[in-house]
Amino acid sequence: MDVVLQRLRLGRDGRSQLLTGLRGVGKTVMLNEFEQLADGRGYFHEHIEVTEEGDLAPRLAAAFRRVLLSMEARRRIGERIRRALGVLKAFSISLPDGPELSIDVATVFGPADSGDLATDLAGLFVEIGEVARDHDTGVLITIDELHYVNVQTLEALVMGLHRASQLRLPITVAGAGLPTLAALTGEAKSYAERMFVFPVIGSLPDSEAREALVVPAADEKVRWQDDALDAVLRETQGYPYFLQEFGKQAWDAAEDPVVITAGDVERSIPVATAELDDGFFRVRTGRTSDPERAYLRAMAELGPGPVRSGEVAAMLNRRTTALGPTRDGLIRKALCYSPRWGEIDFTVPLFGDFMKRWIPDLSRLL
Repeated sequence: MDVVLQRLRLGRDGRSQLLTGLRGVGKTVMLNEFEQLADGRGYFHEHIEVTEEGDLAPRLAAAFRRVLLSMEARRRIGERIRRALGVLKAFSISLPDGPELSIDVATVFGPADSGDLATDLAGLFVEIGEVARDHDTGVLITIDELHYVNVQTLEALVMGLHRASQLRLPITVAGAGLPTLAALTGEAKSYAERMFVFPVIGSLPDSEAREALVVPAADEKVRWQDDALDAVLRETQGYPYFLQEFGKQAWDAAEDPVVITAGDVERSIPVATAELDDGFFRVRTGRTSDPERAYLRAMAELGPGPVRSGEVAAMLNRRTTALGPTRDGLIRKALCYSPRWGEIDFTVPLFGDFMKRWIPDLSRLL
């Protein structure tokens, strides 16, 4: 990402990143790191988290407003900024049910208010990118939960960014989303693969998972025994968030202030599991219906890994077509995704194990 930021400042093209992976693997942390890199390269940056409604366009307009106001506050660009804010104001008015942004400038009609989102985003990216270029800076927008955006809006985003890239303007987007994001982006625009790379963020390999536990402890003069590390990796399967939770609980349970043992880990496992169940897992099931919970529990019974939708239906004694709305609802809620046609899998690591703990007996849901 740092290379991309440098190339854009030099008027060259650069492929930004769309991070994909399950929940809790560190995608948002990586976006935060990108922002730090941007700050070090003299960029202005803003962060967007898309909601389940997929409302990217108004959030993008608000982010651009903050960027332009920050530019003006730090660089006192004056009239050029006021024009860009006027273009942004017109863009916000043109959005369906879009509120006029609170900007005390005259509206500038023409570049980004046609009502066609792709055309207008292209005009907006160009307008802001030109301001950044002319004043020797750049703009980075990071977007989390990008999988919630529908294909049409994603297409408009890619087209807007593509136009700015054609003009070698120092403005770019880095995003993160569930594993379906790469396919959605390719569906939106075939040339997206030339604009982005799609790193897959997953569980850490054994050596890196151990390092994630050992290094912070060593900084505090604390040592992990090898069999204690083995136990944590066995429980967490190397997923970053789980390593963090199990590592914390083992540290708190340790009897010796300078050594964490396998016994400490064993005593901490019920505590760490309860913390994950009550927080990380449970919060994602709070809005599920009874049919959706039955579907998730059947998936857990068939897993781990992707399972066939037909097998889930058979376990629930239902036709696959009858369960289509339930399956689609779980995908919309980002609890599941479809890695291939006819398959379904959890978006949360080890979610199947949680479902078995939460609902030990599937038959009571049938």
